[in-house]
Amino acid sequence: MNLSNLKPAKGSTKSRKRIGRGQGSGRGGTSTRGHKGAGSRSGYSQKIGFEGGQMPLQRRVPKVGFKNINRVEYVGINLDVIQQLAEKLNVTKFDFDTFKAHGLVSKSDLVKILGRGELKAKLEIKAHAFSASAQEAIEAVGGSIEKL
Repeated sequence: MNLSNLKPAKGSTKSRKRIGRGQGSGRGGTSTRGHKGAGSRSGYSQKIGFEGGQMPLQRRVPKVGFKNINRVEYVGINLDVIQQLAEKLNVTKFDFDTFKAHGLVSKSDLVKILGRGELKAKLEIKAHAFSASAQEAIEAVGGSIEKL
């Protein structure tokens, strides 16, 4: 062992430079806070989005339209998709678990049955909502609906 192969013990050195530990450290004196002003004082905090008195971005950008916070989002499943699934699986009852098992919805989704396509089989469908055209098409072939 000699001076050329000495290394510090594992875990004894840190990559972060400590502030406020004297002028020789390069981070002493004002401890990276600069001279005077609110930013140099203890307890100083700035409002989120504050840009030094300049009009903040969220106030400069124009606001357009209306966002309804009470909107209920449904995942739409059309009748043609249900018909294909019925033919493929040879089932007549569809509920939330059936749709979830085949990747059409996820566990927190609400399901709405929509009227695109043609229904040939008599099916029992349970969903959270139905469009008027879907309801008519299901009942026209002798099927039944149930709202969850």
